Amino acid sequence: MWYIWLILAGIFFVAEIATVGFLIFWLGLGSLCAMITSFITDNLIIQTAVFVITSSLFICLTRPFVKKITQKDKTVATNAYSIIGKKAIVIKEINPTLGVGQIKIDGQVWSAKSDTEETIEEGSEVIIQKIDGVKAVVSSNLYSFSKSL
Repeated sequence: MWYIWLILAGIFFVAEIATVGFLIFWLGLGSLCAMITSFITDNLIIQTAVFVITSSLFICLTRPFVKKITQKDKTVATNAYSIIGKKAIVIKEINPTLGVGQIKIDGQVWSAKSDTEETIEEGSEVIIQKIDGVKAVVSSNLYSFSKSL
């Protein structure tokens, strides 16, 4: 009877490869436990009970752990939004009246505007508050970003 459990385990493992849920794998391990039990006893009820109990234990005890390890944070700031909250240097005066201004951050030059209607001098250090279209909205008050969080 051991060969039936081995074939069943193989079917479960192949099915697990075809799916992404990582659930059928535990049934394959339960089948292998039942196969080991078949070497000890010929009673099909005991073998089936070992299969059901071990599969259930594997699922209940290890699935939450595996799910926790494989779960990834889905909120990763990318592209333009990855610069929010970082410090930058003003390389061209930010003047809200003229609508001009540039900052440099991580080697990139961005068009910028002030979050208030103040002029920010060249060489000043600013914090990027948000992205508005293609411009970075900055604050000359280095503590304003942490307060808004």
